[in-house]
Amino acid sequence: MTDRIIHHMCRADEWDAARAAGSYPGSSQDAKDGFIHFSTPGQVVESAAKHRAGQDGLVLLTVDADRLGAALRWEPSRGGQLFPHLYGPLPADAVLRTDPLPLGPDGRHLFPAGFPFTLQDLVP
Repeated sequence: MTDRIIHHMCRADEWDAARAAGSYPGSSQDAKDGFIHFSTPGQVVESAAKHRAGQDGLVLLTVDADRLGAALRWEPSRGGQLFPHLYGPLPADAVLRTDPLPLGPDGRHLFPAGFPFTLQDLVP
């Protein structure tokens, strides 16, 4: 299965450190699970509500899955859906776009204008 655009949510300070280092090792939960959790554009809103509810200071990383190679695996998770999991660090240069993911008045995350993005939105 290949969906070229996938997403990851992390704290803005984690991403700032990762950009400086050139790669992102994942969150503490990712480290515990042994892989970095990603979602497709159709999965990420529910993932935010389920796993990041009420968390402020997050960013949404939009990633080109084709740049991740064999370390990216599609595995069954919630309800049998296939989710992208990265077994290794996320190279900073695979990230096409980074957007703040603030909380709305209802406590749910507000996704950026134009979401979900198409590849044409992201690659010149």
